[in-house]
Amino acid sequence: MSEMLDLILDEIEDQSSKIQDSLKKQLAKVRTGRASISMLDEIKAEYYGAFTPLQQMSNISIPEPRLMVIQPFDPSSLKDVEKAIQASDLGLNPHNDGKVLRISIPELTEERRKEMTKMVKKIAEEHRVSIRQVRRDANADLKKAEKDKEITEDEMHKGLDKVQKTVDKAIETIDKISEAKEKEVMEI
Repeated sequence: MSEMLDLILDEIEDQSSKIQDSLKKQLAKVRTGRASISMLDEIKAEYYGAFTPLQQMSNISIPEPRLMVIQPFDPSSLKDVEKAIQASDLGLNPHNDGKVLRISIPELTEERRKEMTKMVKKIAEEHRVSIRQVRRDANADLKKAEKDKEITEDEMHKGLDKVQKTVDKAIETIDKISEAKEKEVMEI
């Protein structure tokens, strides 16, 4: 195989891996009926004038499936952490006991579970579309390389087959990840 073909195939592998990682990160933020540290990934609290991610300024633990405990390293920042959580769109209401914040994760209603499942499907579909775009670009690169005589016609056809197999595998992985998340969301 030519160097050009290897470059194109390596690129599609790399991009499909990044797309799958992106899907996992986005789905980790989708709320289920259970406590998850990743729910707080996007929340930042003001700490000495700078907005700092909660994970960098506190110890977060999950002692029970529906309970999260947040203990800031600096007790004086407790109020700021509480405000940041209340201001987030997660709909969580922390209980401040003066030393730690306890967040009870309410059970999701059936309607809310269905909304979350739709969101999971939408996120998964966006990532499938991204994978298909990567395939389109790779196929165009292969055809251009063959036209410019950088690879042979046989290599182009082998490359197109490999690109399709990589895309099929990536979409299968995306489907498995989203199905697992949907199952988690619907779990009571």
